[in-house]
Amino acid sequence: MKPDTAHEPSPIRGISRNVFILGLVSLATDASTEMVYPLIPLFLTTTLGAPASVLGLIEGLAEATASILKGFSGWLSDRIGLRKPLVVGGYGLAAFTKPLLALAAGWPMVLTARVLDRFGKGVRGTPRDAMIADSSEESVRGRAFGFHRSTDQMGAVIGPLAALPLLAFFDQNYRAVFVAAFVPAALGVLLLFFVKETGAGRGAAPPPSFRIAAAGPEYRSFLLVMLLFTLGNSSDVFLILRARQLGLTPTDIVLLFAAFNATYVASAYPAGILSDRIGRRRVIVAGLAVFAVVYVGFGFAPDSRWVWPLFLLYGLYHGLTDGTSRAYIAGITPPDQRGTALGTYAMTIGIGTFPASAAAGLLWDHAGPPAPFFVGAACAAISAVALSWKGAGLRKHRA
Repeated sequence: MKPDTAHEPSPIRGISRNVFILGLVSLATDASTEMVYPLIPLFLTTTLGAPASVLGLIEGLAEATASILKGFSGWLSDRIGLRKPLVVGGYGLAAFTKPLLALAAGWPMVLTARVLDRFGKGVRGTPRDAMIADSSEESVRGRAFGFHRSTDQMGAVIGPLAALPLLAFFDQNYRAVFVAAFVPAALGVLLLFFVKETGAGRGAAPPPSFRIAAAGPEYRSFLLVMLLFTLGNSSDVFLILRARQLGLTPTDIVLLFAAFNATYVASAYPAGILSDRIGRRRVIVAGLAVFAVVYVGFGFAPDSRWVWPLFLLYGLYHGLTDGTSRAYIAGITPPDQRGTALGTYAMTIGIGTFPASAAAGLLWDHAGPPAPFFVGAACAAISAVALSWKGAGLRKHRA
């Protein structure tokens, strides 16, 4: 690592230049992704006529691909001592999948595009998170991850808001919006050339191990609890379908995602700062509790009036947990194993992603739309209790 370059200050106090630029990259990339993401379930079910079970299959495979690859990319970045080439390659691949959606004549092509997009996310995600940890002092690591999650989600606010006028301009043509989404994604790739490498260099460390048994008890317990939670955490496309079923229009849903992401933006940075002060576990437990409330609400919701406040709470859940969990893992693992630890976590979560989404699709079709939300709420509640209990017997970490 090169602290004289990777730790250069940025215009934001406590945020290094590397973290600041990576935040801008994520802002542009997520604007691209969120221009198309709320439209994909509508495109699949209305334009292409796919059932909910196929939607679950596509999203399950796509997200599992990303999560599993994060494990290998994190290990590889530790092994070769280089992180930036994986980050650039992953963002580049994801950018070129946006126009591919526009060519889809059936759901198999959408599956291909989504899997390739998530392949790129899997390649870049863990090395990027390791770069953020490498470029941040321990005392402000929660702040750094919170800042990155906030800027990432600013793009997720901008994306849906940009999609609305584009939809109107292209007369509700989803395919044209998919092509337009390539522009901000390409801008994000160009910004990466201003990011400094933080890897230790080739051959600087022995090959890292994937063996979970070699990790400490805190890491192992956290991994197991979050795997349990993931088994009930199906793809967000089911939230979109539920909102549509309760009466929201496609335009309403795009605005809904913008509001959801705005809540995420507003909460992620303060949550990171809070985790620096009171400990990561407490903030994560609070987030899991919020998730349980949201999913119970979606299960019982009688009409569309419930959807807006529930989506705002869902944004709060993400703000509390996404960056905090990464900072927590970075704080309990050594620097030369950081990419591997973050990647193993993401890969383990990926093991639960596919069955969670596939099962949600089957539950939706055969037991009714509320069923997958009740299952998710139960898994989140049990996980929150388990994480609190495990934390009581372990040293509190602020790093």
